[in-house]
Amino acid sequence: MKTAYVYMHDYFAGILTETDDGYVFSYDPDYLKSENAEPVSLTLPLLDKTYKSKVLFPFFDGLIPEGWLLDIVKKNWRYEYDIRDRMSLLMVCCKDCIGAVSIQADKKEADEVYK
Repeated sequence: MKTAYVYMHDYFAGILTETDDGYVFSYDPDYLKSENAEPVSLTLPLLDKTYKSKVLFPFFDGLIPEGWLLDIVKKNWRYEYDIRDRMSLLMVCCKDCIGAVSIQADKKEADEVYK
């Protein structure tokens, strides 16, 4: 089971988890209460519920680089590369994406960065 911490405009927004059955995303309760809260995607509206999917949610999958950019990841990744491991790719490649959303593998480390 892998867990990623999702940030929106540098604020902790929610948790994405890979389970044996697929993927689960839920917003952080404090983020939902914030007056500046925005959904990370129109397909994941701001609701106090758990979203479930058999495959990585298309929004998150779309953040992962493709083509020659993915080849750069392959050359620089220290571990065995597997294009089917979308969650690991997301956590490695999407720490500093273009746009408002970033994905972090370590919440404590991310909280230090996003103070």
